[in-house]
Amino acid sequence: TEGPEPDFGDYLIVLPPDDALFGVSHIPKNIVPEQITRPSYVRQVSGNPAVLAQNTYNKKSNVRLGTDEETRMRRACALARETLDYAGHVLDTWPAVTTLQIDALVHNFIVSRGAYPSPLNYNGFPKSICTSVNNIISHGIPDQRPLQEGDIVNIDVTVYLDGYHGDTSRSFAIGNGDEKGKHLLATAYEARRIGIDVCGPNRHYRNIGKAIHDFIHGSYSSPISSAQESNRKQRPCIEDVEYTICNAFSGHGIGREFHTRPWIFHSKNDEPEVMEPGDCFTIEPIVLQTGIGRETPIWIWADGWTASTENGARGAVFEHTIIITKDGVDILT
Repeated sequence: TEGPEPDFGDYLIVLPPDDALFGVSHIPKNIVPEQITRPSYVRQVSGNPAVLAQNTYNKKSNVRLGTDEETRMRRACALARETLDYAGHVLDTWPAVTTLQIDALVHNFIVSRGAYPSPLNYNGFPKSICTSVNNIISHGIPDQRPLQEGDIVNIDVTVYLDGYHGDTSRSFAIGNGDEKGKHLLATAYEARRIGIDVCGPNRHYRNIGKAIHDFIHGSYSSPISSAQESNRKQRPCIEDVEYTICNAFSGHGIGREFHTRPWIFHSKNDEPEVMEPGDCFTIEPIVLQTGIGRETPIWIWADGWTASTENGARGAVFEHTIIITKDGVDILT
């Protein structure tokens, strides 16, 4: 039964400007030194990056374990993790920083290490990271809004180094935050952990979505340990707020290409594929606040990228790149 619209907590809803333009061609792009190797979807035209139309979606990401491929993949992911840690340090030390300033600092950090910021020019995306604040749940474009006490900001970092992409993201609380925001962050963090728990060679990809679905809906049983199982069999909620998983976005294979198979669905699904040693992919469930018996639909801003909830509810996501090994799974980021 659908309940009343809940109180989602104490924060400011982020809205597009009244004079918002369509598309992103008006947004200045960061400059990458010419000696930095570009991924396949970017090329140089008169000194300016341009988008290359290239369909890689049907490829599958798999690296040969114990070879230079695995070494390069691990190195790219290590830099992605280091970059995200740096972004977190900026948040800790610079009150009221804007996401545009974070983007500039992170961009310089990445290129100073000889890597390319993968989002830049990917299908025309104009910046080097994604920054999604409060009700913006994915693909937020860095802008001049100062971050404020009570905000939740997701920073999504992908770097391209030595021919491989490493991808990771984290949702940060600005200041102390409100209790409902803290509960959302804890729930999203646990959802990712549970998704990783069920990974391994010869296991079905659909197990990831089922485990996360069961956790969010209060029927999860851990395949690893039952020590906290009784706590997980209650649907996560705080007062009048429950949670749902955003099905508009998925995890993905990653390696030589930015986005490939396998596609990682974070809700129940019928995906027949099985994990194999060397498979590399991301797990990144977007957890959305919702009311009892309600849904939380999303809409895309005029820029064609920024995804927001329609009702102003918040989302949170934590992302890792992982690799399937011969006897389990390694978290690369």
